Amino acid sequence: MSPYSNAARLNPLESRLPRRADGASGLRTLVVGGGAAGTALVRDLGRTPEFGLTAVGVLDDDPAKAGSHVDAVPVLGALADLTELAVEHRAQVVVLAIPGLAHQKVRTLATAAAAAGAAVRYLPSFLSALRREVVGSDLRSLDVNKLIGRHEVHVVSSDVRAVIEGRRVLVTGAGGSIGSELCRQVHAFGPSELYMLDHDESNLHRLQLEIWGEALLTDDSLVIADIRDRPRIQQIFRDLKPEVVFHAAAHKHLPLLERHPSEAVKSNVLGTDNLVEAALATGVERFVLISTDKAADPTSVLGASKRLAELIVQANARDARNLGTGVFSAVRFGNVLGSRGSLLSVLAEQLRSGTPVTVTHPDVTRFFMTIEEAVGLVLEAGRMAHGGEVFVLDMGEPVRIVDLVHNFARQVQLGAEDVEIRYTGLRAGEKLNEALFSEGEERLPTAHARIYATLAEPSAGPEDLAGGLTGLYEAAAGNSDAEVRRRLAELLPGYRTPEELPEPALSTPYPDGF
Repeated sequence: MSPYSNAARLNPLESRLPRRADGASGLRTLVVGGGAAGTALVRDLGRTPEFGLTAVGVLDDDPAKAGSHVDAVPVLGALADLTELAVEHRAQVVVLAIPGLAHQKVRTLATAAAAAGAAVRYLPSFLSALRREVVGSDLRSLDVNKLIGRHEVHVVSSDVRAVIEGRRVLVTGAGGSIGSELCRQVHAFGPSELYMLDHDESNLHRLQLEIWGEALLTDDSLVIADIRDRPRIQQIFRDLKPEVVFHAAAHKHLPLLERHPSEAVKSNVLGTDNLVEAALATGVERFVLISTDKAADPTSVLGASKRLAELIVQANARDARNLGTGVFSAVRFGNVLGSRGSLLSVLAEQLRSGTPVTVTHPDVTRFFMTIEEAVGLVLEAGRMAHGGEVFVLDMGEPVRIVDLVHNFARQVQLGAEDVEIRYTGLRAGEKLNEALFSEGEERLPTAHARIYATLAEPSAGPEDLAGGLTGLYEAAAGNSDAEVRRRLAELLPGYRTPEELPEPALSTPYPDGF
């Protein structure tokens, strides 16, 4: 019987969301600060449902405000009680609304909020904002809900603490956009050790400075390594003995990997294989692979390489589950707004410079998610997994890239006449419309109302992949790109090489990562 057969009745997220007078729901929000700024913010959240936040309480250190209300929202307690009150009131977002708050205090409060499973946002200086009628517009420079075509989903819960607290946690690809945010949130849940692995030393230095406020580079928390180096990975797992592993390291830019498929195999497939092997050998309790929606019925080298990574995790998960040695699972992302090299950052640069905005096709659509949603999905997957699942966030309907461009332009006060769009044609391996699941995959509900899962076919096992992977690795080691493509097609029925696909049109400069 599937562990998800009754999951749809468990922990239904929508039932916990407060309802506004107009019937819209918003994320349960605690506002830290009951002064002029906090009062204005509470007022604006009530007036402006499109922010997607509903204030359920205010925190303030002034004893005179205890038990009072700020614009009908109760003052619940002091700042020191943030974690306890956030858990008690099921807060999903904490907004810091105290102008001039010291950086160290911001870090302390952010950690306290994250420990309750709440996302953290804060207002910038109010010197200019207080001169305007609505200060809430400073909460985010963009209304993300309009860009992604749906309300942002709070994913992570305080129950994640049980998986992380007191354990040794390793994050690969720690210096990247997703990896670094993972490290920040994992750190807030109190691991006994947090090991941050990346092959880029500059990224690691920056990350340690952001998390600890200093970067002396003198402890074991930073690990320089290449996941393609099997002996090095085995040494790291033997020495550090991680109990929880979040695997975010990967090559991810679709057009580059079409041109360099051997490199995709070395990092995305062999690198994952090395990590799974080391995790099994050292008794890792939980292992979560970060994948992409392009792995569903892949048509690109990126999608094919990440689908093979999923299959490696799923194949070994069954044996690990039977032996009681660990839980191995994966998550699929859509395109993450705000990640390095994402569409949004390139779009902003093109609009700022006045150059035409490049879009591949007028009807191309993509699924989008925020970094907060992406990291929350990873942490919840680590908590909910029984072994072998691929988890996917319900991201609503896909968004037309053209619509996103126009919504973005309107939010930065540009009219339709100010935005020139140049259509360039789909790139090799690129789909017109992405899917979250392959046609043959069953979509299963989980304990989270907005997260779904799919399981591997019962016949899948490590032995089913081993022979084919050996040949694939040999082809990649010899940098034989044509042979790599051929072997990818053999390993993944339905995947077609570029030679079998229609001739693509001109390429477009923006990367399509996750």
